Amino acid sequence: MYGVVRLDGGGREEQETVSEAQMEAQSSGGELDGLLREMGRQASRPQDPDVRRILEWLHARTGAQVALVAVAAADGVGRVETATPGFPRRLPDSLSGLLVRLSTGQLAAAATRDGELHVRAAALGPHEPRPVLVAAFPGEPAPEQAALLSHTAAVLTLLRRAGDSDRSWRNYQRSARQMRIAVLQALLAGDVLLARRMTTGVVPPLLEAPRVRLHLLHCPVDDRDRIVRAEQDASGYHGPDLLVQCPVFKDHLICLVAEDEHEDGGKGAYGRGAMLRRLVRDNSGYALGVSGSHPLAATAAAYSQATHALAAARAAPDRIAYYHGRSPLEGVLPRQPALDWARTLLAPLQEAPETSADVTRLAMTMPRTAVARLLDLSRNTVTAHLRRAERALGRDLTEVRARADVHLALSLDSSGAARPVEVRSRPVTLDHLLRTERAAAWSETLLHPLQDRHVRTLQVWIEANTDAQRAAQRMGISRNTVRAHLRAAENVLGLDLLTLGTGTHDIVHALRIARVRTG
Repeated sequence: MYGVVRLDGGGREEQETVSEAQMEAQSSGGELDGLLREMGRQASRPQDPDVRRILEWLHARTGAQVALVAVAAADGVGRVETATPGFPRRLPDSLSGLLVRLSTGQLAAAATRDGELHVRAAALGPHEPRPVLVAAFPGEPAPEQAALLSHTAAVLTLLRRAGDSDRSWRNYQRSARQMRIAVLQALLAGDVLLARRMTTGVVPPLLEAPRVRLHLLHCPVDDRDRIVRAEQDASGYHGPDLLVQCPVFKDHLICLVAEDEHEDGGKGAYGRGAMLRRLVRDNSGYALGVSGSHPLAATAAAYSQATHALAAARAAPDRIAYYHGRSPLEGVLPRQPALDWARTLLAPLQEAPETSADVTRLAMTMPRTAVARLLDLSRNTVTAHLRRAERALGRDLTEVRARADVHLALSLDSSGAARPVEVRSRPVTLDHLLRTERAAAWSETLLHPLQDRHVRTLQVWIEANTDAQRAAQRMGISRNTVRAHLRAAENVLGLDLLTLGTGTHDIVHALRIARVRTG
């Protein structure tokens, strides 16, 4: 049953009760079908409901001028949120008392007169302050017109509640995404404890995994977001794994997959890795790079490996590549002399702010614009931090050789400038460290697969500070040819060169080793 308060001309109330069956009978089936069709169109919109369209639909069928009015709880002033063009804007002021009673839940619906206008009003929703649907008819509305107004109020209530639910869902998805990015950033910094502290109460199972592999999926950004939503569990994570939309490269999906002892190097037929491989198989625009197995604290190393593997995957027949376990340069240098060299180089960073040191670490593995997006900083702020680090280190970090040296030092001493330097003897130079037989073997292994013309292009490209246009001018070839040589080298070496990450540093050191051995 529906209760409607009717106010006579003297402001006295009369209670009118109408059954649901009567209201259905009073509205023609065709009008209700039209209202339901409009409701379906509105419900399928990705945005909030178009209330104005519904009000205009009601006006076209009843002749009433209609508005949705929000009532301020403090002063009872009604504010028109949206209305048909002919709605009298003075009406909310003259009906303020009635609108307050509707908005605060004292009344569900009301009928009154304002001059020549016959006014019908209905409150929407269960929570105060409730918006009020107000219709001004030029004459006494027919029963079916009043019934259609009531049905429209019910439809608007449902659509608004659906819109609130959709906004809550979007807000939850945004918060879950931000939390996953924060967990990944803590793991990239090697701080597993911080990642656990951030997720207190809902610790993802991944943080219990002894070892992980990082799968780096290249795919369109819309597909990336659908994959994350489809695989997401109720806690906002992904079962035993963690899928993170890369905040730097919009077509990358970072997949930290807990190591499964039943899978053969991440190549088994089941689990998240198998799912990602199926996606690549079924979508020609996808590619997948897979790291080796690492402890959680070495997530940064896993990410670097997956980045190199993805560069190789783009040229692979099945668009999938696994990191082949090439030894890093820091692993073949004499440990203590190399550590002394690294700590001496990094010691001045102790005088710089900790944030500047952290930004510098990231800037050695990705472009500055990428660091800015990852840390949600402006590019100017990132540049300011790097200038502080440059002043402390006495090096120009826009120069690729300087970046390669600092990155090698950070790789050798993961503590960086976090503690006082303890050098047992006068440290050796980097050239001295690179003259060892093991370093020479590392360089030869890296460069051996390349054709001579590609090695020559890499040499000139490094001398031109990775500026392809300058390298092209020095070699007398086009810029596109230089980039083609670089892409060919990427495919052969399985290193990511064109994003100027750690693969470029490996090339710098390999060419330097070849030079100091023959110099």
